[in-house]
Amino acid sequence: MKFIRRISLFLMLSGIMLGAGGYAALKAEHFFYPNRYQMRESSEQTRQKALEIGDVQEQIIETAVAEVPVVTADTTYLIEEVDLMSGTVNEKEENVPVKYIGLDRDGLLQELESYDRNPPLTELEQGFETIELTAFSKDRVVICKYYKQEENKGYYLMVADHFIVVYQEDKRTLYMNTDILLASLDDGLQAEIMRGKYVETEEELYNFLESYSS
Repeated sequence: MKFIRRISLFLMLSGIMLGAGGYAALKAEHFFYPNRYQMRESSEQTRQKALEIGDVQEQIIETAVAEVPVVTADTTYLIEEVDLMSGTVNEKEENVPVKYIGLDRDGLLQELESYDRNPPLTELEQGFETIELTAFSKDRVVICKYYKQEENKGYYLMVADHFIVVYQEDKRTLYMNTDILLASLDDGLQAEIMRGKYVETEEELYNFLESYSS
């Protein structure tokens, strides 16, 4: 029995000494190499934060992409035509131009800027001035076009090489030539045209030309 007790006591003392030695070694390593554990902890914390930030950024990007409105075939497309001379506004709904489908606000603005720089001839003939985007969402787009028709300033009937010619109001810009001979008109009208006969409207001009054309 005494032998067994001695063995048990020896084993217990060995275990205690081994544990104490390990603890002492661990404390010594902490004492002599303090940065090693701090770096490990810091690295782990940094990695965890990076993962968290990455998740947040990914969610933000996904949310932003999902919320960017674009023009679709179902978007209500309204055109407001503003007459700058009278101040009147004519609103009409049209089908969305195919080239606008899929564009976000910035993309549509670029298209409108290109349109503004190079408007169609038909628009220029109507007195087109400029175009702007006044409302934008995936459900509704409103585009405003501004027009300014030049006021008719009248015409002058004059003579060139015995024929009647028509000049604009400045008397320098030729508007049209005619086949009407001055000699075919009565003396009073001839004298009036030789001085420069003013015609106020385009309708009045064409009535005159129809009356005296051969």
